[in-house]
Amino acid sequence: MYHLQLTESLVPPQDDDTILETTVGGLLRDVAGREPNAPALLEIDMAGETGRAWTYGELLADSERLALAMSSRFAPGDRITIWAPNIPEWLLLEYACALAGITLVTANPGYQARELRYVLEQSNSVGLFLVESYRGNPMAEIAVEACKGLDAIREVTDMENHAALFSHGDRPDELPLVRPGDPAQIQYTSGTTGFPKGAVLHHRGLTNNARMIFKRARVAHGATWTNVLPMFHTSGCAIATLGCLQTASRMLMFKVFEPGALLRLIETEKVTNITGVPTMLVAMLEALAQTPRDVSTVQMAVSGGSMVAPELVRQVRETFGCDFITVYGQTELSPVVTQHHHNDSIEDICNNVGQPMPQTEISIRDVADNKVLPIDTVGEICTRGYCKMIEYNNNPEATAETIDADGWLHSGDLGAMDARGYVRVTGRVKEMIIRGGENMFPAEIENLLVEHPSVAEAAVVGLPDDKWGEVIACFARPEPGEMIDPQALRAFCRSHLAAQKTPTVWFSVSEYPLTGSGKVQKFALRDGVAAGNYDPL
Repeated sequence: MYHLQLTESLVPPQDDDTILETTVGGLLRDVAGREPNAPALLEIDMAGETGRAWTYGELLADSERLALAMSSRFAPGDRITIWAPNIPEWLLLEYACALAGITLVTANPGYQARELRYVLEQSNSVGLFLVESYRGNPMAEIAVEACKGLDAIREVTDMENHAALFSHGDRPDELPLVRPGDPAQIQYTSGTTGFPKGAVLHHRGLTNNARMIFKRARVAHGATWTNVLPMFHTSGCAIATLGCLQTASRMLMFKVFEPGALLRLIETEKVTNITGVPTMLVAMLEALAQTPRDVSTVQMAVSGGSMVAPELVRQVRETFGCDFITVYGQTELSPVVTQHHHNDSIEDICNNVGQPMPQTEISIRDVADNKVLPIDTVGEICTRGYCKMIEYNNNPEATAETIDADGWLHSGDLGAMDARGYVRVTGRVKEMIIRGGENMFPAEIENLLVEHPSVAEAAVVGLPDDKWGEVIACFARPEPGEMIDPQALRAFCRSHLAAQKTPTVWFSVSEYPLTGSGKVQKFALRDGVAAGNYDPL
């Protein structure tokens, strides 16, 4: 840990590690060159059974072959969207795009046409790579609808059709020089204007951040790591993928999270490191209580994405006999900015999100005047350093609102810092909802709901929930003469949005608590529910 004695809430860059000028593709070549026979990837299918496997040498060979095929169809700097669950082709495409200088745009496989079309258009994608369907979502059919009229989309490719995936086009099949500061990915994250913003992330930030996370977590060389977190998040395609790469670890890629299968594979594959948002860890503990397994090989559990309850930390440590750390960050920062140390006390692990990562400045600032606050004072968590995104794609206004003139990226999260530099997250300036570790954007849901003929206005908020952290609640004001029908509105949402974005709690209101400028006071709605002033439908 860093031995700090702060008087104000600002930790300068700590120099216990250095920033390396690395790229995603360059690291794959380095590791495969040193350890070509080291196990790299094991596929876990929908049934929880093991499938295809790659060594690092095989992973490089397939990735370079795909990179050459991609370079013959796309130019360096082109953007392509990947819309698929956790399958090996996802990883191959991530490495291939990195080698070919193509920017990878990630999309949730639960998206409906409206959401997918937004990502394709906003990112200026020229290609879409997908699977036929996933968990009942007819992705190939949705893609046809989403791509109608999008002349920029030159190619829609089924990733599991290798003849199409590895096909060659008319361009020279040669790989460019890719630099550490070049864009690697566009990840879509929270927005207040109705749709997410695309954070443009560079190779340097993604590779160094993952390396430092694994180093602080003391992940051993050649470890076995479970990747149950989605590849369309930085948790899956950055932290897990690039951390495993830089420790020559074996990654078990799960197509779907199923706790019973995960626990069985922890036993049979001798897994050493597990990760998951709190809801996943709860499900694993429940499954383990029903069907005991030998999980003694697990050395470390890593969680984040939402607040981790102290009791959950204790249960995981006791049940698995492992260390436990939490991480905190945001997509725009590649993504982790604070993390516990392996030897932090149980009190720290349960009550804060750790100290800043190496070479990363963190400050707590007054929301009103942007001044650094004294220690133990709640303000906005701000970060400055190598891990900061390049920009929000095609959105200079949002970029300027988020990164101030001094280079501080404003998280929109509220927190406090103690004299040791440990950070405690207390809430959010933004109205973003975190359900089961996944970010939900109220304005996007609200904008859809007001399109329904029975809804005049809608206010979407997060309500506390023991299982999910937060659940989505909608306070709908009906049109004159109409009534709010939760079943009809739920079906309406499901036809246009991913399932997890559909509100689970519904209220009908005749008016909202408003600020002096006429904005809905969402905190008052939450407080009103807690006080029993609103009855759910």
